[in-house]
Amino acid sequence: MDPAFARNQNALWIDNQLYNGLVQIDDSLHIKPCIAKKWELSPNGLLYTFHLRRDVYFHDDAQFAAGKGRRATAADFVYSFGRLIDPKVASSGSWIFSDKVKGKESFIALNDTTFQIKLKQPFPPMLSLLTAQYCSVVAREVVEHYGKDFRSHPVGTGPFKFKYWKEGEVLALLKNESYWETGVHGERLPHLDAIRSTFISDKQTAFMEFIKQKLDFFNGIDGSYRDDILTKSGRITSKYRGRFKMYTGPFLNTEYLGILIDTNISIVKQSPLKMLKVRQAINYGINKARMVKYLRNSTGAPGYAGFIPQGMPGYDSTVVHGYHYNPEKAKRLLAEAGFANGKNLPEVVLSTTTSYRDLIEYIQGELQQIGIRTRVELVQGASLRELIAKNGVNFFRASWIADYPDAENYLSVFYGKNKIPFGPNYTGFHNNKFDALFEQAYNIADDRQRFKLYQQMDNLVMQQAPVVILYYDKLVNLYQNNITGYHINAQNLLVLKDVMKK
Repeated sequence: MDPAFARNQNALWIDNQLYNGLVQIDDSLHIKPCIAKKWELSPNGLLYTFHLRRDVYFHDDAQFAAGKGRRATAADFVYSFGRLIDPKVASSGSWIFSDKVKGKESFIALNDTTFQIKLKQPFPPMLSLLTAQYCSVVAREVVEHYGKDFRSHPVGTGPFKFKYWKEGEVLALLKNESYWETGVHGERLPHLDAIRSTFISDKQTAFMEFIKQKLDFFNGIDGSYRDDILTKSGRITSKYRGRFKMYTGPFLNTEYLGILIDTNISIVKQSPLKMLKVRQAINYGINKARMVKYLRNSTGAPGYAGFIPQGMPGYDSTVVHGYHYNPEKAKRLLAEAGFANGKNLPEVVLSTTTSYRDLIEYIQGELQQIGIRTRVELVQGASLRELIAKNGVNFFRASWIADYPDAENYLSVFYGKNKIPFGPNYTGFHNNKFDALFEQAYNIADDRQRFKLYQQMDNLVMQQAPVVILYYDKLVNLYQNNITGYHINAQNLLVLKDVMKK
């Protein structure tokens, strides 16, 4: 529960109840004030000045005078952001600022309510970036008292405060009676008196707890029992119709196959995947619509555009052109590459984890039909992530979930300077025109103009096919019928301050 390490969904969801940042997103992913009530950006795009509220207080803790939570000030943001880039802390969120500021001196408190960030170069998505839970405010005296144990003694300014945590079993949060935000009718938030979160690793077991009404909220439906809950068109089956509410919507997550294409890497030199026409044949050879319908019960959208997912501002499938199913064209491209009907084409190894085995075996069958023989290699999740991060696999299944609601986050995966070990360019993609557009976008503050550059970049990636876009994910959230006031957003960020239970 230390926001400096808020890298997975469980942590993000809980941290969003415990902490606040300078800004926050609404359900349409627009930037809204939070602790910062307003802000200005200097004409050169390098200096952000935030004006903070005076009525935001930390939760009560023994480290504060008389045990009462003190007011959060600009100095707290100086400390919190400086902590993110402190190598001694080793925060998984250090990337937020590490390449954007010169050091801790770039965070400035002019007074208690005026906070500044000085950038090395313009970065138009900065406000979007600041909505990340990594950018939550914490209090120096509390963090330094608990040290590494701060993760289990969290103190923030959020709508709920920490009460109890037995790791792997149950977590309890209580209403923050002194919370500063109000609801649409001016009422004090939050509405709930407490939150209990359970940790059930098996999704089917968790769903049965939901059906027994022992859980109020359930997220995501696992493949092992998806057919029991959803029809192939994505609707609730007659067995469960009316027993709960289900909401689906875009989720900023692109599911894809990555292909290592940097021919300077030894394992690429002997791989047929280094050939563009082979990669394009793979893209044309998979029936994504059928895959999404029958393996995902329509909880997703076929990946016909680019790497930027549905739901992201700037997504436009009429402008960005990916690959539709065309097996005849796939076979023709293979023949042009010198592998007519797959003759003389070496077997290709496709690496994945057990949870995606059905998906990858489907793809294996699709590629077999166009003449591409694949061998599926099942790898433990952490091991596969490590192999991908070291350019140790040629062909792999992966996903990219948005860290913040700006398409720059997706395009950074293909920026030349982000090649391993400097960043997340796991395919070794490099294109001079792409890099020039990526850098040009840093100097364009107007969103519409920047989105046009993003779309050009996405098209360049699709033309070179270092990835096979499988589908754009959809969130599936289930609520008991007596729950109201929940939020639905494409980041699938859990927001409980407005929730009411009848």
